[in-house]
Amino acid sequence: MKRMTFTRRTFLKTGLTGAALAASGTLPKKWLSRCAAAAARARTTAASTVLPVPVPVASPKLLPTEIAKYSQYGYGKWQTGEGVAYEKRLDLMPTGYSAAKAVPAANLLRFFTITDIHISDKETPAQAIFYGYRGGVSSAYSGVMLYTTHVLDAAIRTVNELHKEMPIDFGLSLGDTCNNTQYNELRWYIDVIDGKRIEPSSGNHAGADTIDYQKPYQAAGLDKTIPWYQTMGNHDHFFIGFLPPNEYSRKTLISDQIINLGDVFTDVKGLDSRGFYMGAIDGATPYGDLIGVGPEKNFATPPKVRAADPDRRSLYRQEWMNEFFKTSTWPIGHGFSQANVDNDFACYSFEPKSNLPLKVIVLDDTQRNDDVNNPNSLGYGHGSLDQERYDWLVQELELGQAEGKLMMIAAHIPIGVEPFPSMMGWHELAPVTESQLIAKLHEYPNFILWAAGHRHINTVTAFKSPDPNRPELGFWQVETASLRDFPQQLRIFELVRNSDATVSILATCVDPIVKEGSLAAKSRTNAVAAQQIFKNDMPFLPTGSYNAELVVQLNPQMQAKLKNVGTPVK
Repeated sequence: MKRMTFTRRTFLKTGLTGAALAASGTLPKKWLSRCAAAAARARTTAASTVLPVPVPVASPKLLPTEIAKYSQYGYGKWQTGEGVAYEKRLDLMPTGYSAAKAVPAANLLRFFTITDIHISDKETPAQAIFYGYRGGVSSAYSGVMLYTTHVLDAAIRTVNELHKEMPIDFGLSLGDTCNNTQYNELRWYIDVIDGKRIEPSSGNHAGADTIDYQKPYQAAGLDKTIPWYQTMGNHDHFFIGFLPPNEYSRKTLISDQIINLGDVFTDVKGLDSRGFYMGAIDGATPYGDLIGVGPEKNFATPPKVRAADPDRRSLYRQEWMNEFFKTSTWPIGHGFSQANVDNDFACYSFEPKSNLPLKVIVLDDTQRNDDVNNPNSLGYGHGSLDQERYDWLVQELELGQAEGKLMMIAAHIPIGVEPFPSMMGWHELAPVTESQLIAKLHEYPNFILWAAGHRHINTVTAFKSPDPNRPELGFWQVETASLRDFPQQLRIFELVRNSDATVSILATCVDPIVKEGSLAAKSRTNAVAAQQIFKNDMPFLPTGSYNAELVVQLNPQMQAKLKNVGTPVK
């Protein structure tokens, strides 16, 4: 009988779990841990990924609002494409290092990241639909707004399935949970993860009995054994993500009057400018018809939504953090303490595993509402640190280094990246400059990873050591794409100790598992169509997926400390 050779490719093709193969008698027990990892990855883009089908050349150009015509003209179609292989990245390693040396010896940690969910109250009277309904800015409007809670539910169900194959130690949500600072948006977000009954409509709940995206449903909820932690994003405390809420926006949110704004991207008056009604979505229509959108001169009387709703109120930062204490998943507060709420300070740290010397630093690197360096209110979507947060970060890094712990930072906004689209990078007038921050991070050999969202793309950036003789001073940055926009993905991170005393960070994109005909599947169709219409600039198209193994050099002290840590890979 021919002896089978078991490789990662073998397991991905079988579709069986490690336990099933072991029970069948075809798998030597020493392969069990490798099989479990491979089987878990079989549900990720390492095995297969969403591949958009090009729009037929003869099809007309559609507007984002023409959702009913998507199918007719071939918009939004997708198929299952081949898996995206891992790129083994040695950017941080010394010259002459061989990739063959990074052989897995032990599994140290496994966690997931979700980000930029942008849970949207589509019927709210104060949003920014005008900027996207005829093209332009997809984050202002696209068909995915109808199904934002459903995509999150699909992502959570997917995490649960991955957890069954190979345990996940914790989850990180990297910010922009809400689209527009609203109380009901945040409650939908937390309640989906908690597994509650969701009523994804507002106002007078039009269409709740007849329209698919408006109907109440039961969310699955995250497996109760997985703790998850929250990061603050710019959309969580700024109106449409980059304008500090004012009295007019706050009053309009809880009224039935559709907000009237000028060009807030260029007008220094910001929320005090006027000229265009921003519009809303009519939840009583199958495709979410737009109402009350266009130039002010086109309306004899100010347009309204169907009904006002006090649950649309805009949350202050402290109120936003306080909602995370009202949860049935753990930990209570999801990282935030009462001191965070009392001091309006959304930074904290935690240690996910008692038997692993690792510290996660959760950093609020969004601009503050009172940012004196940006008085004209243009550009509050940038990254920024004031002196207080910077001093806190340095203190956390110093402590983690002194205690001999690996360290990673979870923040909403990435560093050292090209600011596309505009207002996505570090603010040029931030109290702490980007170069100052990066130089400080390079001082800590135990700091290995900056995890971020914000730009709605999957990419990896290497921050090489400034000293060629000390490669351990380099670190990686991994960005996770949005659950709202294409490719609508989350990430799984795995930290592995290698046989040569290095560590590898495996960063894997994950397409949420969606059933054919489900509302999450409809959202994917709309997301693909939106990408085909708006043609958002992003790397790694046509899938938008990028998987990588990121090798990290450790200093001798950390090598010794990790020598016998982790679950051995046999």
